[in-house]
Amino acid sequence: MRIPGVKQKHAALAIGLALLVLDILLLLTGTLPLLAILLGIGLLGFAFKSAGGNMIRKFRLIWRLRNRLIVTYMFIGVAPVILILALSYVGAWVMVGQVATYLVGSELKRRAVAMENPARFLSRAKPSERSAIVEQLIPLLRDRTPGVRIVVSGPVPFQFPPEKPVPPLPPKWDQYTGVLNIQGRYYTGAILRTGDTTAAVFSPLSPEILERLVPGIGEISLTGAAPSDGRGGKIDPKDNAGGTVPMPYNLVDTEFPWGNPIDVANWERPNRTGHALLSVTTRLSAVLITVFSDRFDFAQGILAIFIAISVLLAVAELASVVIGISMTRAITGAVHNLYVGTAKIGDGDFSHRIPVRGTDQLADLGASFNRMTEHLERLVVVAKEKERLQSELAIATEVQNQLFPRSAPHAKTIEMVGTCMPARSVSGDYYDYLRLPNGHLAIALGDVAGKGISAALLMASIQSIMRTQLLAGGATNSAAGIVAQLNRQLYANTAPEKYATFFLGLYDEATRILTYTNAGHLSPLIVSDSGVKELEVTGTVVGMFPAFPYQERSIPFEAGDIFVAFSDGVTEPENAYGEEFGTERLVDAVRKAQTGSPLDIASKVMEAVQLWSTSEEQADDITVLIAKGIAG
Repeated sequence: MRIPGVKQKHAALAIGLALLVLDILLLLTGTLPLLAILLGIGLLGFAFKSAGGNMIRKFRLIWRLRNRLIVTYMFIGVAPVILILALSYVGAWVMVGQVATYLVGSELKRRAVAMENPARFLSRAKPSERSAIVEQLIPLLRDRTPGVRIVVSGPVPFQFPPEKPVPPLPPKWDQYTGVLNIQGRYYTGAILRTGDTTAAVFSPLSPEILERLVPGIGEISLTGAAPSDGRGGKIDPKDNAGGTVPMPYNLVDTEFPWGNPIDVANWERPNRTGHALLSVTTRLSAVLITVFSDRFDFAQGILAIFIAISVLLAVAELASVVIGISMTRAITGAVHNLYVGTAKIGDGDFSHRIPVRGTDQLADLGASFNRMTEHLERLVVVAKEKERLQSELAIATEVQNQLFPRSAPHAKTIEMVGTCMPARSVSGDYYDYLRLPNGHLAIALGDVAGKGISAALLMASIQSIMRTQLLAGGATNSAAGIVAQLNRQLYANTAPEKYATFFLGLYDEATRILTYTNAGHLSPLIVSDSGVKELEVTGTVVGMFPAFPYQERSIPFEAGDIFVAFSDGVTEPENAYGEEFGTERLVDAVRKAQTGSPLDIASKVMEAVQLWSTSEEQADDITVLIAKGIAG
C-alpha cells in the first residue's frame, strides 16, 4: 500500500500507532477482549512486515527492558493488597462497631420506652392510689428492669423504694424517655408530667444489667466527664460498665472497640440533654451470632467465607512478592553497574567509575554517570573546604561575641554602652569597659590594622593583655604605663606588620576626672553644651616599635557631658558624591540624641552612618563607644 507524498515506512508507522491506540482502549475498557488480543498479535506482525525489522532490532534492548518493567510492576501488588486488607479491616471494624452499638442503644431505648406507661399512670393517679399502682407495677417491671425506682413530685411527693432515696425530681421536668444521669450513675427511664405532678420511673444500669442488655455482645460501658456521686466522691468507672468480651472464634476474630455518643439527660437539669459515650468492645463472631441467633450455622458460614478471602489475599500477596522479587532481580542485572556506582557515591567514594559496555542508551547513561561523578568529586572537595572555612568562621564569630562585654559596669556618675558592626563575620575593632580593683572605671577602644580572622585574633590578644593588666594592677596604675606595657607585649609576640591604634581612659568617679592615653587612635570627642573637645593623640600605635614613651592627659567629665569614641568605620564611609561622613556629622548625630540614653545615642550614630553610605558592602568595621555623665 502506498500513500502519495508519504514514504511507505512512515505510513506503516502511523497505521501501527493508530491500531496500538485502539488496542489499548479495548484493553482498558474491557470491550471485546478477544478482539483486543487478536488485534495486538496482528499489530505486531503488521508493523514488522510494513516497517521492517530495523526499528525493532534498533530498540530491542530498551523494548525488552520496558516489557520486563511492565510485567514486574503488574505483579508487584503489595501496596494495593495492603490497602484492600486495611480497607476490609476498617470496614469490618466500622460495621461490627456500629451494629453492636446499635443493638445496645436499641435495647436501652426499648427499656426506657417500657417505663413510659407506668410513669404516665403515676403522674395522673391520685396520691392515695399511688401505693396500689406501684404494688401492681413492680412485679411487671422487676423482670425487665431490675432495681426499678419511682419518684413523683408535686403537692404530695412519693418515692419507691423509700429506703433508697434519690434527689428530689426538679419541678421543671416536662417529658423525657431515655438514659438519665443521676449523681454520676446512669439509668434508663421515663419522666412524664401531668398538670403540677411529675412522675419518673427509672432503672439503674448496673454492671449486671449492662451485661444482660444484649447477651454475649461483649463489654459495654457508659462514660461521661468526671462523674461524681454528688457528695464529693468519684464514681468508679467500673460501676458504669458490664459484660465481658467473648472468646475468639479463630485467630482472625479480633476485638473491635467502638463508641457512639448517645443523648443523656441530667437529673439536676430539666429538659436539657447532653452526651455520653456508649462504648462496646466486641468481636465479629459475637455480632454475627447475635444478629443470626436462630441461624448459627449461617453465621459460621460467613466467618468461614471471610477467613477464606483473607487466606486468598494472603496467598496472592505472597505470590506477588515472590514474582516481583524474581522479576526485579532480573531487571537489576541490566543496571547493576549503575546501582553499585550510586552506592559508592552514597558512601562518599567519588573516585569510583562504572564500566561502560555497548552503545545503547544504558551505556550512554553509564558514561553520563561517570562524567557526573567526576564533576561531583571536584565539587565535593570545594564544598568541604568551604564548609570547613565557614565552620571556623562561625566559631570565631561566636568566640568574639563572647569577648565583647555583655553590659557596662554599674556606676553612679556615668553610663556607658558600646556597639560594633563587623564588616565581615568577625571584627578587628575592640572596645571594653570594666571596674578596676581601686574602684576606677576603665574605657578602652582600639582598631587593629586589617580585617577578618587575623585582625580578630589580634583583637582578642589585646583584650586579654589589657584585662590582665587592669585587673591585676601591678607595677603601674597609669594609663600611659598600661599602654606602654601593651605595646611591648604586642611587639614581642606578633608579626612586624601587625599593629593597632588604641585609646585607654581611666575614670575616677570621686573626682569626675578622665585620665587617658591615645595611642594613634582617632581623637575621641567630649560633647557638651559648651562645645566639643577632642582628646588628642599622646603616642604612636601599639605593636610597631619595641619601646615608645606614651603620655597621658586628664580632663574633667561633668554631668551631661557625652564621651564618644569611634573607629574609622564611622567617619570614613562615603556618599554617592565621594564625601566622607566625617566628625561634624558624627557630632550632629550625637546632639540630636543627646537627651537620650547612651544606647539611644549609639543607635542614632549607627543609623546616620548607614544612611550616609551608598556602598552595597560595608567597607570597614563600625564601632562606637558612648559614655554619658549623670548627676551622682
